[in-house]
Amino acid sequence: QVQLVESGGGLVQAGGSLRLSCAASGRTLSRYSVGWFRQAPGKDRDFVAGISRAGGVTRYADSVKGRFTISRDNTKNMVILQMNNLEPEDTAVYYCASDDANPIVRTTEAYYDLWGQGTQVTVSS
Repeated sequence: QVQLVESGGGLVQAGGSLRLSCAASGRTLSRYSVGWFRQAPGKDRDFVAGISRAGGVTRYADSVKGRFTISRDNTKNMVILQMNNLEPEDTAVYYCASDDANPIVRTTEAYYDLWGQGTQVTVSS
């Protein structure tokens, strides 16, 4: 079964850190660009960060630049989102998704064909 599974979400105080993982099964993630998106209650799902197939291109939403870092661990067929200095506004369900675009990173969710089930991130003030 081809799937993506996110993990690492939880409850953290403002200023804290979380490390989200996106693990793939049935798909070699290094052959795909991978994006992280998030959806807060009552809001649209928005692009957060993405990394190209080879890892040479990364993109971030302005709201997370300097705080979040996306990276690959190809030995584990995984993409990581390190989130530091978290703010209450970062509270959302976080999803990872894969896209066969290369070498660019696309920010529009319609281009991503495989999605995980999401992991909840809650930042308290």
